[in-house]
Amino acid sequence: MALRSEATARQMRLAVELRRLRDAAGLTTREAATLLGVSAPQISQIEAALAGVSEKRLRRLAANYACSDAELIEALVAMATDRTRGWWEDYRGLLPTQFLDLSELEHYASYRWDVDFLHIPGLLQTADYARALFSYVNPEFSEGEVERWVEHRMKRKVIIERPEPIPYATLIHEAALRIRAGDRAATRAQLARILELSEADHVTVRVIPFELEGFGGAGSTMVYAGGPVSKLDTVVRDGLNGPVFIDAEAQLSRYRTLFRRVEAVSLDLDRSRDFIHRLAKEL
Repeated sequence: MALRSEATARQMRLAVELRRLRDAAGLTTREAATLLGVSAPQISQIEAALAGVSEKRLRRLAANYACSDAELIEALVAMATDRTRGWWEDYRGLLPTQFLDLSELEHYASYRWDVDFLHIPGLLQTADYARALFSYVNPEFSEGEVERWVEHRMKRKVIIERPEPIPYATLIHEAALRIRAGDRAATRAQLARILELSEADHVTVRVIPFELEGFGGAGSTMVYAGGPVSKLDTVVRDGLNGPVFIDAEAQLSRYRTLFRRVEAVSLDLDRSRDFIHRLAKEL
């Protein structure tokens, strides 16, 4: 089987988890290969996401590594055997790979949390708001390029708009709500869209007001995507060249705690809706 020239973030995550299981078992790649009946380079290729792994081999690896976490094993099997070609593949070669990886991550997420301080979270954005952002941040983009990015962002919202949406909770700072990325009409429409979505049972919107005292969490902007099991959760943060994916358990634990801390000081659901409604009336 030919080796991959480029692995997706999901394929890389599978490879990382298999390496973690081997490390936890205290085995070298050569020892793992001997137990599986393959060569050491084959194990290295699997753990570098250069090669896939069959369900049979994955289960044998898990047994060799004495992994007793049945839910994790089933989740890894699903990752290894799923051949879904998602809608985001239509943008391969048109948008940076990291943004396709983000779409794929969202597609498989069991829930999602957002914390935003300067922009409306992508899943809540209207097309006009997204268009204003992309046009401003990327003045070199042609109209066609801007529309491609807007289209991609609008399609990502399927995870909270489909018949069986995932639970979605977002904490938005007052600054993001007040900054007018577009004109007055676009801003009013954006706030109205947030209020509309906040009425859905699976969507939770809470506001972090300026007046909050003793708040030092303004650097905690993040996307937290829940996996099929907690060990497969992922945090996404903005990097210089696009989204950065974080999956180390210690960091995941830190971000879970951080989200709960920010959530605890945010306005409750009713006060958040009232707050956004008042902002919209001011426009």
